[in-house]
Amino acid sequence: SFPSTTFEIDEKPGADFHKRFLEFVKMMQKENFVIGGAMTDPKGDRSKGPSEQEDPDLFTRIVKTDENGVYVSGAKAHQTGCINSHWIILMPTIRLTEADKDWAIVGAIPADAKGVTYIYGRQSCDTRSMEEGDIDDGNAKFGGQEALIILDNVFIPWDKVFMNGEYEFASMLVERFTCYHRRSYVCKTGLGDVLIGAAATIADYNGVPKVSHIKDKIIEMTHLNETIFAAGIASSHQGQKMKSGVFLNDDMLAQVCKHNVTRFPYEISRLAQDIAGGLVVTLPSEKDFR
Repeated sequence: SFPSTTFEIDEKPGADFHKRFLEFVKMMQKENFVIGGAMTDPKGDRSKGPSEQEDPDLFTRIVKTDENGVYVSGAKAHQTGCINSHWIILMPTIRLTEADKDWAIVGAIPADAKGVTYIYGRQSCDTRSMEEGDIDDGNAKFGGQEALIILDNVFIPWDKVFMNGEYEFASMLVERFTCYHRRSYVCKTGLGDVLIGAAATIADYNGVPKVSHIKDKIIEMTHLNETIFAAGIASSHQGQKMKSGVFLNDDMLAQVCKHNVTRFPYEISRLAQDIAGGLVVTLPSEKDFR
């Protein structure tokens, strides 16, 4: 979404955001850095735009500019994987108007930049990972997490600024970003594969792998999981080349993929619990088990 949007911003006289972004990408690739895409703002009153909010920091904004760069304040919510990212790219989250010009900022910051605070998200059973053993740790080395990022006068140098007040391009960036992102939800089908395999294994343990209603549920789980996968793959297959030469996947099929993900994984989980029984949701911790 960034290369194609900066390319089109640079059709305006004097803009050089595209060149800056390509240099940033080269650095990321050379150093093998992980980037967190920070789009979602707290938003506050959803019926109002950024400039109309009682608290202007409910959307990330430019608070000061000097010869070296810009300073931003605000917050980014629901940021998956931000703790284990090297860099964070801040960007708008909604369509902006001319009155919202100060909120039309895209820029890259190191994850440990001065003025950044992370409030780590809590899970319902996360204290189990602090106990002895490793069964309840989940993926101990590469486990995901979410956090709220607070930004307090965070500095972004000019060479890391990729939009600076070009409010008319905010919706283009948001729409393209979400198109890529919602197609990428096929990652959920990897978890689905594991859950289907686990449910089938538990059916074996319980001695009922050939019982008709158990087989029907495993078939339904597989059908739902592959439907998510198919929408994502189809979205990519229907991609189209943009002005910059970058390909954008099919928007409608990307949204379908997202809608599938908001429904099907929960049904897959319910069916897994049907097959496994109450043990799945009431199992003692490893410490209690031992």
